[in-house]
Amino acid sequence: MHKAALLMVKIPEKIIDFHVHLFPDKLFDAIWDSFAKNYNWDIIHQYYYKECIARLRQSGIGTIVYSNYAHRAGIAEGLNLWNIKILEEYEDIYCFAAYHPADDNALEMAERLLENPKILGFKLQLLVQNFYPFDARLFPLYEMVIRKNKHILFHTGTGPVGNKYVGLEPFMKVLKKFPELPATIAHMGAHEYAGFIGLLDRHPGLYLDTAFCFMSPPYAGYDLGTDYLEKYKSRILYGSDYPNLITPREDEMENLLKMDLSQEFYDKIFYHNGIALIRSLTGKIYCETPIPQAQRNW
Repeated sequence: MHKAALLMVKIPEKIIDFHVHLFPDKLFDAIWDSFAKNYNWDIIHQYYYKECIARLRQSGIGTIVYSNYAHRAGIAEGLNLWNIKILEEYEDIYCFAAYHPADDNALEMAERLLENPKILGFKLQLLVQNFYPFDARLFPLYEMVIRKNKHILFHTGTGPVGNKYVGLEPFMKVLKKFPELPATIAHMGAHEYAGFIGLLDRHPGLYLDTAFCFMSPPYAGYDLGTDYLEKYKSRILYGSDYPNLITPREDEMENLLKMDLSQEFYDKIFYHNGIALIRSLTGKIYCETPIPQAQRNW
């Protein structure tokens, strides 16, 4: 089947991308340089934030949920001032804001940020930030997020690369203390897919996102078959990881469609789960304008 025709078969008219990265231009440059030097990754979509947003819109993405993170202490406040500017500049965009527990004003800043309904919560990129998810300095943040009905986006899996701060075991220590923690596990917990999926039955506040999980060979990704995906289709969110990709963004969408899952699965992961979660975290939606088929550029 022709690629464009294949993608039109089961992808819903409205699409929410729940895993986008937006950074100030200089930070994007530094991140892409780091990927090349440390992992030998050639990021193929090296676009700054304005072009990222424009290209996602042109390709049929409606609502964008993006994140950024403070790779060291002292930069979260500046990043979040930038985030507020972006959220004011664009409609139908939401953010997981930056947070670092070593900042003196971290909790005060977090409390203030969560008053903004377009800030859904915070991103913790444990691989890069180099602290454990069960670091006691994070406990007041978790308590605040629970109290204010917000959310954490965790990069806590061992894929595509890992270190001592990530993995199923350290994350389970958090859930032992905060079993009701509302969070999304980026990359479906790669590469410990079965272990992270197994948490969903016991922790109703958890979601998984698909970013980086359905790339074409030779890249290793989700490998547990379709049964898990259908069983937990109400707890999975589509995310692209755009623009930090080493394969074309459309490849993962096409590979998901090739799995020939139910129409309900595609409707839920590409739209309904995301919009329901946003509504639950914000109480309102800023824009739900569908993207006409004629404007789509797969």
